[in-house]
Amino acid sequence: MLSPTPATDHATQQAVHALYQEHHDWLRLWLRKRLPCAESAADLAQDTFVRVLVSRKAFDLREPRAYLSSIARSLMIDGFRRRALEQSYLEALALLPEPLEISPEARVLILETLLEIDRMLDGLGTRGREIFLLAQLDGLSHVEIGRRLGLSTNTVRKYLLRALTQCLLLIED
Repeated sequence: MLSPTPATDHATQQAVHALYQEHHDWLRLWLRKRLPCAESAADLAQDTFVRVLVSRKAFDLREPRAYLSSIARSLMIDGFRRRALEQSYLEALALLPEPLEISPEARVLILETLLEIDRMLDGLGTRGREIFLLAQLDGLSHVEIGRRLGLSTNTVRKYLLRALTQCLLLIED
């Protein structure tokens, strides 16, 4: 892939600026209807335009509002997931018998790892995620999973192989 030239960088910035001028207020209002506070909507609108700037796809958009709302929706879902994971993590910490002191750096690394695992599990699809969790969390064998889900042991193995491959790729990154 060719690296961008100063001319293409400038053209991209101009295209994003024009997109921003035309659609920022609309996007902020669209987000405000879906989020609990105006500040969150404003932040997410900014994050959306940053994502557009980084992606360099601001040229010739046929449906710019559909494109922007799609990016914003994705960012919103990521935020909801992150907050849900953080809440689950804090609840799990509260259940520990002794208070556990974790440094802020370790906490960020743990949350980022949980988010990556969550994304990886999402990429497996419903059946793959279910099989992976039954094997890893419930400790079921391939045969037990197959019986429970009405699948052949071979099919269970294929799903688990795909899931474990995803995990290894995640570790390598």
